[in-house]
Amino acid sequence: MIKPILLSTPHMGDRELEFVREAFETNWIAPVGPHVDAFEQEFCQTIGASHAAAVSSGTAALHLALRLVGIEPGDEVICSTLTFIATASPITYLGAKPIFIDSDRTSWNMNPDLLRETLAKQAHRGKLPKAVVVVHLYGQSADLAPIVEVCNEYEIPLIEDAAEALGATYKGRSPGTFGRIGIFSFNGNKIITTSGGGMLVSEDADLVAKARFLATQARDPAPHYQHSEIGYNYRLSNVLAGIGRGQLQVLAERVAARRRNFAAYQQALGLPGIEFMPEAAFGRATRWLTCLTVDANAFGVDREQIRVALAQQQIEVRPVWKPLHLQPVFSECECIGGAIAEDLFNNGLCLPSGSNLTLEELERVIQAIAALHQR
Repeated sequence: MIKPILLSTPHMGDRELEFVREAFETNWIAPVGPHVDAFEQEFCQTIGASHAAAVSSGTAALHLALRLVGIEPGDEVICSTLTFIATASPITYLGAKPIFIDSDRTSWNMNPDLLRETLAKQAHRGKLPKAVVVVHLYGQSADLAPIVEVCNEYEIPLIEDAAEALGATYKGRSPGTFGRIGIFSFNGNKIITTSGGGMLVSEDADLVAKARFLATQARDPAPHYQHSEIGYNYRLSNVLAGIGRGQLQVLAERVAARRRNFAAYQQALGLPGIEFMPEAAFGRATRWLTCLTVDANAFGVDREQIRVALAQQQIEVRPVWKPLHLQPVFSECECIGGAIAEDLFNNGLCLPSGSNLTLEELERVIQAIAALHQR
């Protein structure tokens, strides 16, 4: 039986189990404990943030971030369109409405020029959005300088969805540390994982303290259970934080492995019609996933034919994210531009990219794709 090659699988080491064993031996199993505190501190040291709150998922971190910046029912929030639905779903949790912005070709992330044009038009009509959520896609930072500049100009809080970009840089700094709040994900397919989990970071200590409060059911300080506002059960468990601590120690190695995967694909698949996601000059991408686009006329088959053919060989490849403005659930939401995101979706493909891919597995993927050229 052929062994499946999956898109991005967890890559465990030895330290994770040691930390988990310690959690069991000390009976720190609940969503509090020394591993949670240490994970937050070590994460801040790794990315250069001042304060962090470990939570149950990146989606939970985004939900908290939007609530912390004051999003309320009826508000509008600008959001990248080329992203996973979890970027925009929390906007709707709070009764607000997303406005989607197209990508640029340089980074595949939010187009800063379209953002500026949109904010200028909204300022003219007297209805600015209450926040901007920018995504750092597939391990690459968006062009943050102009995005931060225009958000500051209009005094709009910037939330960075860096769920896919831990280990990346933008002009030497970690994406996720430029806006009012940054969020990260440790889902099972991410560059490091806690199986499920996320992190919220900010330079504002009070904001992060409020995040922890809301993430622990908003329990008031009292000897009994008392609640003056609605909170959530969003804190990360001490066991999972232990996994995160072990994973964090090998982050640089995981990034290096994924970049090696990308380099191997790029070298072997320099074929007509294949174009890889570019690495913008302003930063260093992790290549969390190796992504490419396919020109069917030049290559011989289209993106979907490649996906189906590889699936038949037990190789998992996926289209890039379907733009959110094309999702049925957001069909009534406004989108500024959209043609670039749609083109990337129609022609884009994500290849197996796990840091634990073997050379044999890489070669198998490469040969499977190359065999389809001008078939």
